[in-house]
Amino acid sequence: MGAVAPKRQWVLASHNAGKVRELMALFEDAPVRLRPATALGLPETEETGTTFEANAVLKALAAMNAAGMLALADDSGVEAHGLNGEPGIHTARWAGPNKDFTIARQRLQEQLIELGPMADRRATYVCVLCVAQLDATVDTFRGETHGTLVWPPRGDLGYGFEPMFLPDGYAVTYGEMTFERRLRVNARAQAMRKLAAASFLIGDT
Repeated sequence: MGAVAPKRQWVLASHNAGKVRELMALFEDAPVRLRPATALGLPETEETGTTFEANAVLKALAAMNAAGMLALADDSGVEAHGLNGEPGIHTARWAGPNKDFTIARQRLQEQLIELGPMADRRATYVCVLCVAQLDATVDTFRGETHGTLVWPPRGDLGYGFEPMFLPDGYAVTYGEMTFERRLRVNARAQAMRKLAAASFLIGDT
């Protein structure tokens, strides 16, 4: 039996523990080993883009340049239809400097209440993955799931706005889903399937 080829190493440009956990699990069987930015001492990149794609590209390129290896970045969030897509790319900022999503979820609920009892509570969870290669070529992969924002939040198995998000076709929120189940159906899993179908996990890239 031949020797197993060593996994190539990519830097994972994320400081969010929940995202890191999911992406590490999604890459478990891939020929790539992700090295989190925190393990390499890389700083967080300021998200100045106006789209999920732009922010993912910013983070991936910054990590690639800092670490000198291919980089994977994630930008994701929830878009409330009744709030014209907010919090959207500002999802993390709604949680404040202490990243307190209890406050962020309350803020989202209060803004929906202000719209009245007929407020549109539909929402879309978006995840964009970006791969930055050493020549600064970037490719993005977008996943989306659709659902409804519920109140009060349900479950403590997810993070961010997940306890408020009831995906279409399910009787439980992302916050009530086990890690393994959520990993198969959420927007990040969808984006990952698109990435895996590309050529980045094959050959010497």
